[in-house]
Amino acid sequence: MIETNSFLAMFTIQILVGSVVSPAWLIRRVRARLASFPIERLAELFPSSHHELSAERLGASADRFATRYRLLNLGVAAVGLLLLAWLFVLLRRPDWNQGRVSGLIALYLLAQMSPLAFLGWKASRVNKVLKSSQPDAKRKAMLQRRGLFDFVSPVLVFFAVLSYFLFAALVLYIRQHPFPGFGGLTNIVIITLAWVFNAFLIYGCLYGRNRNPLVTHADRLYVIGMVVKICIWSSIAGTVFASLQLTLSLLHMRRWELFALSAFFVVATLISSLGVIPRRRPTTAAPGSDTPLPPGAQNLSA
Repeated sequence: MIETNSFLAMFTIQILVGSVVSPAWLIRRVRARLASFPIERLAELFPSSHHELSAERLGASADRFATRYRLLNLGVAAVGLLLLAWLFVLLRRPDWNQGRVSGLIALYLLAQMSPLAFLGWKASRVNKVLKSSQPDAKRKAMLQRRGLFDFVSPVLVFFAVLSYFLFAALVLYIRQHPFPGFGGLTNIVIITLAWVFNAFLIYGCLYGRNRNPLVTHADRLYVIGMVVKICIWSSIAGTVFASLQLTLSLLHMRRWELFALSAFFVVATLISSLGVIPRRRPTTAAPGSDTPLPPGAQNLSA
C-alpha cells in the first residue's frame, strides 16, 4: 500500500503545482510585466494604436486576465480533486488497471495545460494585431554573436549528454536480459527524437528572427536563456524518467510507476514554469562603464 499512498500524495502535489502554484507565478509575472512596460515604447512602435492604450487600460486588462485565468485553473483543480477522490476509492480495489490510471493522469495533465494553451492562442492573436498596426520601417538588429554556452553552463550540457548515453547503455543492458513488454531499441529512438526536437528549438531560438517587436534586447536575451534552459532540463528529465520506468520494470516494481509518472509531471511543470518565476533584472553595463556586457556575462539565470 505504500506505493499507492505515495502516488496519491504525489498526484495531490501535481494538482497544486499545475493548477495553483504555476498559474499564480504566471499571473504575478504578467502583472509585473504590464506595470513596468513603458507606454512611450508602444507609442513609438504602434502610433496608430497608442490612443487606445494607457497605464489604466493595461492594468484593467491585467485584472481581467488574472480573474479569467485563475477561474480556469481553479476549475481544472476541482476536476483534479474529484479525480483524486475517485482514485482513492479505485486503488483500494484488487482489480484496478494500472494502464487505465496512467492514461487518466496523462489526460489530466493535458487539462492542466489547456488554460496555458488558450492563453498562448490569445497572445498570438494580440501580437498579430499589434504587428499589423506597426508602420513599415527598416528592421534593426544588434550584430552580436550568440552561442549555447552564453546561456547555460558547459557542466549542465555535459550532464545532459551523459544522461542520454547512460540511458542508451541501460537499454542495451536490458536488451540482454529483457522483461515482458520491453520495447528494445525503440526506447532509444523515442528519446533521440525528443532530443532532436529540443535541439531544433534551441537552434531556432539562438539564431532565429525576433518575432516580437515589443521586447527589448535584454528581454530577448532573457527569453533565449529561459528557452535553452527549459529545453535542456526537460531533455534530462525525460531521459531520467524513461530510465526510471525501465528500471522499475526490470526490478518488478511496476506498482511504483504511477508515482514516478506523477512525479515526472510535477517536475516537467516546474521546469516549464522557469520563465515566469519572478526574476531580477540583468545588469547591462559594467560599473562605471557605458559598455554593455556580453550575453554570457549577464545574469540570465532566473
